[in-house]
Amino acid sequence: MASPRRDTRGIVDAAELFARVSFRRHEPAEPLRPYLEHYWLLDWDLPQPHASQVVPHPSVNIVFQRYGDQPPFGEVSGVGLGLFTQRLEGRGRVCGIQFRPGGFRPFAPGRPVTHWTNRRVPLPEAYPDADPAAVLTPEDEHARVAALDTFLLSLGPRPDPQADLATALVDRIRTDRTIRRVADFARAEGLSVRLLQRLFAAYVGVGPKWVILRYRIHEALERAETERAVDWAGLAADLGYADQAHLVRDFTATVGVPPTAYAPRAGSHG
Repeated sequence: MASPRRDTRGIVDAAELFARVSFRRHEPAEPLRPYLEHYWLLDWDLPQPHASQVVPHPSVNIVFQRYGDQPPFGEVSGVGLGLFTQRLEGRGRVCGIQFRPGGFRPFAPGRPVTHWTNRRVPLPEAYPDADPAAVLTPEDEHARVAALDTFLLSLGPRPDPQADLATALVDRIRTDRTIRRVADFARAEGLSVRLLQRLFAAYVGVGPKWVILRYRIHEALERAETERAVDWAGLAADLGYADQAHLVRDFTATVGVPPTAYAPRAGSHG
């Protein structure tokens, strides 16, 4: 597996966020790599509050958090359906685990992943023995990564061929822009639409149509972040939209502003 990805897909106004906080990604221990995208670490000490916004991936996260002098805590954060906003102020630290789509189910095999979708569940409800302080206290970030490894390995995930299949299917959607219709995708994979939808509900937490749309928006968001003059009509065609208006509608519904308003704001930070 390659080192953690370096793109900013899903992060709204990434340049502004990275100018204010320290953000790093780390690779997990070898036995955990089939299940995880990466660990992500965030530290900040802000003179003024900042609202961080993310268009979530089709991934479950486990997030250990400490804000100011409050006690550390953790959450299981299911796949977020809408724009996620977190207010950062003062000093704080977050250590997150981003699972690969399909990768969380082996760590919580008793429920379909839809059980967690669009929910933030206090960690003790899912893992009573988890100790957020053990993860968040070390000043050395490699010690924090080691604590995350220890926590996950203690859960004893068991290989699950259906989880592997779900992960592989989502990865194909993420990397192949020609995948645009669920029926065509299911047929190409030798599955019925119903079976594909059931697999995604059980192991990803959202349906295949949602995943296709979300990765389209991620690409549009990244293009708005990195290109000074986006050809929105051309991008809409590249992403499989019938026309630019459909892309604008989905982008605006997900990000909260139309792409033409977002792009100058993103580009203003250099």
